[in-house]
Amino acid sequence: MKNLIATTVAVFCMTPLLTASSQTPNSNAIHVLIWDERQPTQAVAYQDFLGNEIAKRLTDQTTDFEIRSVALDDADQGLTAGNLEWADVIIWWGHVRQSEVPEEKARLIVDYIREGKLDLIALHSAHWARPFIEAMNWRSIEDAKQHFQQSGWKGEFLIESVKPPRERTVPIHGSELTPSYFGYKKNQNQFQAIVQLPWCCFPDYRPDGEPGLLTTQLPDHPIARGLPQTFQVPKTEMYNEPFHVPDPDQVIFEETWTKGERFRSGMTWNIGKGKVFYFRPGHETYPVYKQPEMIQVLQNACRWLGK
Repeated sequence: MKNLIATTVAVFCMTPLLTASSQTPNSNAIHVLIWDERQPTQAVAYQDFLGNEIAKRLTDQTTDFEIRSVALDDADQGLTAGNLEWADVIIWWGHVRQSEVPEEKARLIVDYIREGKLDLIALHSAHWARPFIEAMNWRSIEDAKQHFQQSGWKGEFLIESVKPPRERTVPIHGSELTPSYFGYKKNQNQFQAIVQLPWCCFPDYRPDGEPGLLTTQLPDHPIARGLPQTFQVPKTEMYNEPFHVPDPDQVIFEETWTKGERFRSGMTWNIGKGKVFYFRPGHETYPVYKQPEMIQVLQNACRWLGK
């Protein structure tokens, strides 16, 4: 198949967590690597870090996962060759230290995804995680190739990709939606395609804890199994469209807020032979991943991706 933080006193327990079903190993288990930045502000909502909270809840509710919970400050940032070879799925939580993950490590993770050895679940602010960005860049270039091939061009074309001028910049309303493509003829048999890579962000956000309402768009999708048509996230951060990412293959959940904002809050992309699932609800100071529906989404996603 494919540490303790207190709210008032910062006490860190770095004891490694956990392997599900440790007494009776399951040879058919799905191997889930949970990667967490583990920033101290998580102590507002999580006693033992957000990633460890997810690991514990997944372990308490199922016996078909084996789980390793790792962190940015672990050896090789928790992304050792052994962990990546072992994992079927990575659940990724990052926020304020995204740039500390080297680009070459992100490219390696996406290579594993493209080869069908690994799938990625990116949570909330991991829209700016380097593995997610690298996967979206790769998909954007592949979409551009298909776009120009479908336009009837029969000759040779060269692709130049253009990154945002700085990492983690926020687009404003009225901007051209990215990714975007432009092509021009170099001669009668060759043209140049310029691909503006996606910003992987959106123009509006509010970390005020107002509730979001999730609506299931694809109730028959395996990730939506056992979930109601609508369910509320009582306290969350708001993100507002447009989200600058390639067109997803599936939009499973949409989220709305009482002030009128909306967001495609559960999306999947095929990345070569693998997949990426982005799930939006979160913010580390709200107990979003103590909510049963959120854990149900992650259980479903791990089973669908890791099978």
